[in-house]
Amino acid sequence: MSTFEWIIALLLGAVALSALARRIKVPYPTFLAIGGALIAFVPSSPSWALEPDLALALFVAPVLLDAAFDTSLRDLRNNWVPVSTLVVAAVGLTTAGVAFVAHRLMPDMPWAAAVALGAIVAPPDAAAAVAILSQVKLPHRMVKVLEGESLLNDASALLIYRIAVGAVATEHLTWSQVAPTMALALVGSVVGGLLAGYIIPLLLERVKEAPSAIIVQFATTFMVWIAAEHLGLSGILTIVVYAITMARTAGARMPARLRVPSYAVWETMVFVLNVLAFMLIGMQMRPIWTRLDADVRWEYCVAAGWILLTVILVRLAWVTFYRATLRVLVAQGIYHPNDPRAVASTKGGLIISWCGMRGLVTLATAFALPETFPYRDFIVFIAFAVVLGSLVIQGLTLRPLILAFGLRDDDPVGTEVARARAVAYRAALDAIESDPSEEAEILRLEYRAILMQAGSDPHGGIASGELPADPLRRRAIAAARKSIFDLRATEVIGDDAFHRLEEELDRAELSAGG
Repeated sequence: MSTFEWIIALLLGAVALSALARRIKVPYPTFLAIGGALIAFVPSSPSWALEPDLALALFVAPVLLDAAFDTSLRDLRNNWVPVSTLVVAAVGLTTAGVAFVAHRLMPDMPWAAAVALGAIVAPPDAAAAVAILSQVKLPHRMVKVLEGESLLNDASALLIYRIAVGAVATEHLTWSQVAPTMALALVGSVVGGLLAGYIIPLLLERVKEAPSAIIVQFATTFMVWIAAEHLGLSGILTIVVYAITMARTAGARMPARLRVPSYAVWETMVFVLNVLAFMLIGMQMRPIWTRLDADVRWEYCVAAGWILLTVILVRLAWVTFYRATLRVLVAQGIYHPNDPRAVASTKGGLIISWCGMRGLVTLATAFALPETFPYRDFIVFIAFAVVLGSLVIQGLTLRPLILAFGLRDDDPVGTEVARARAVAYRAALDAIESDPSEEAEILRLEYRAILMQAGSDPHGGIASGELPADPLRRRAIAAARKSIFDLRATEVIGDDAFHRLEEELDRAELSAGG
């Protein structure tokens, strides 16, 4: 039972840490990283094993699909220049910089292993940045650039990682061997993701029960990843394309009674996977730490400090160079951005530079290294140290930095919501205009009130997202809910009747918003 008890304790501890993180307004992965570090030094903590090949599929596939599902193709297309430079140049330069520093610190370390380490720590993590950005109102475009980068940089980093690991395995890898692999991975992954995005939803829409539908969603996600890996494609890029393609039609295919529990389960599983990744890597650290003598421990810690500094400075240098170059191109009339805000301000550039916290993908790729990989202990140690250091240093200071800079969101989403709301409720009103029933008249009154509010406020209409009658609905539902609790308490009704009524009130409460 000790394993089961530890799982319960770790999950409850993670819930407590995430609650504390929300209270003091820091990203919850910061506290998970600290918790994982503490696990490494608890003498009685367990030492769980996980197949290295399983790590990427288990941790990265569902987390990436969850993020990609909500990605806007329009925003990616509008911000393709900054996103692509961060995804390609920033990741490539970080990989090269870390590989150079690691090889200087460990001269016996093969260059391929050093490059693998660079690719492991190169991609920033989405979860930590999003946790901070949800607490403050950054300019919308800046948020979209960071989200697009965090979605796609994993693919570029993992492609380098796979090539480096392959170079270690074969001990000799030429460009003529690498180029076809990269081309197949890029083109094949896009095609495979598109095909899966069109075919798998046909299967999903046939599953009508929520538990079965959610299980099939997870199963097909893992199947897409596994199929891509077996075909020599990029699992990450395939999952991203698959999720974005599927999201275009999911709203019409999936009924609300499946969508609400599905979203809740996915959000929970992303949190659980983050918890398990940080805890498992912490457990990996303890045997590594105990195998090292005092001098080597100090050497590893110094190396971790230098590599963390390299990771931070390379990103800062690239963003600064990119901003300066773009400003020169605009001034010379060579580049004409559609949006004048495409060139970030100095403060905006610093914020983008500082949103470089590492997280789940770095941990999973380090864990996925084969047991016989040269300098594996060193790489795992450095990867965890970079994740911990970036989450603590950048994660704890990002929000105060944003507040000090006073960056504001001009709320383009609110304006679009107001415009779309007016169109949607005008269509709803037209659909029931000819119905003479009393129910239709009640709805017509509410829809007209919504249209009046939308017309009087161009920045959102209904700021809280509530319909005019929602507060009254919630007050009535709360009274009804109390009455059925009282009826069950006095045994006027039994549990079967209570749960059926409770389900009806739950549906009504969901429809009331808020």
